[in-house]
Amino acid sequence: MKILHTSDWHLGQSFFTKSRKAEHQSFLNWLLAQVAAHDIDAVIVAGDIFDTGTPPSYAREMYNRFIVDISQLNCTLVVLGGNHDSVSTLNESKQLVACLNTHVVAQVVPNSPLNAELNGALNNAADSAAPDEMHPQIIELQDRGGKIGAILCAIPFIRPRDVVQSRAGESGLEKRQALGEAIKEHYHQLYQAALADRQAKQLDVPIIATGHLTALGVSQSDSVRDIYIGTLDGFAADGFPPADYIALGHIHRPQIVAKSEHIRYSGSPIPLSFDELKTTKQVIMVTFNGAERVAITPLDVPMFQPMAIIKGNLSSIETQLNTLANSGAGEGASSVWLCIEVEVEDYLTDLPQRIQSLTEGLPVEVLQLRRSRHTAKQGLTQTARETLAELTPQDVFAKRLELESFEGEVEQQRLERIKIQFRQILAEVQDGEQNA
Repeated sequence: MKILHTSDWHLGQSFFTKSRKAEHQSFLNWLLAQVAAHDIDAVIVAGDIFDTGTPPSYAREMYNRFIVDISQLNCTLVVLGGNHDSVSTLNESKQLVACLNTHVVAQVVPNSPLNAELNGALNNAADSAAPDEMHPQIIELQDRGGKIGAILCAIPFIRPRDVVQSRAGESGLEKRQALGEAIKEHYHQLYQAALADRQAKQLDVPIIATGHLTALGVSQSDSVRDIYIGTLDGFAADGFPPADYIALGHIHRPQIVAKSEHIRYSGSPIPLSFDELKTTKQVIMVTFNGAERVAITPLDVPMFQPMAIIKGNLSSIETQLNTLANSGAGEGASSVWLCIEVEVEDYLTDLPQRIQSLTEGLPVEVLQLRRSRHTAKQGLTQTARETLAELTPQDVFAKRLELESFEGEVEQQRLERIKIQFRQILAEVQDGEQNA
């Protein structure tokens, strides 16, 4: 059994006003080629199919066409909802795409008495038949021969209302603990249900789990919008069940979680911010022999749109631009998308015009132009001269925020979430001091 793990497609994304349509279509074509070349039995997309809850029509068309194309390769597709996805948008075609060997799990199904039935089947598997009905988040993945090759605990982005009920009088810490325990319990109940099904049917197959969340200790990128699941900002890796592979989404850099080879983020297939150019994009192929995991193989995704970051003073930037042009980047293809960070001692009011002059006639497009933060050093020096006695916690926090850049609508939304989180934490600390 071969599984291909991918996530965070963000179909329909607009990148500094630039459409990613051509890149996404190239990726989907490449992915179909990998499915055919490696005889993949199932593809798991661990959330964020679309970039927004109301994706443009061309993004929906690409999604639907991909489902048709992959079904013709005799490959199962599993689509999990992410925090960017609209539950109603994914569900509107759920029944239709089910006829094309595609499973859509847009939201968590609240824990039900069915779980107790499945847990009972686990304890009596030797003497009982398989449950007549499975939890809708338990999916039996078939191999190309039509036999069950794996059991999937299909867990999408978890919204607090799906797994926990708020109680009056709870402190912030108690809410975080309750939510973390509820998510952990949901994972383990589904895992127990999968075990029950495997034992009842006497299957020699792996159990796979998914997730769309932030696991504690991972490395994020600029394009990842913070997920605050209620008041929980990260899920401890030891809360995951002992599944044979855990396919995660939301973090755009591919990485291993908690030094556990079988718990992985595949990352986004194309760079969704300039800082993601530091890592190679990939999808993950997982191979099983029966229930035994025999290989985890990253497949590097090609760069479909040339992108680059250039830093330095104006003289250095001019040299780097000429080197880029002489290297042939952008020839016979799209021009290179650039992020330019200028290091200058003085504030130049005509900086955009100077950069435009330097790039004129070159096969490049400057999508992001920013100045290096020399003003940050000045702010830190000024703060150092003040004593803490002269500053309130709000003053210190405001001064720290001044050293950061929050440009654009997305960054402004992130700034507001940071401020809200700070106010919540400060209120909890102050309440604790008053009650001490």
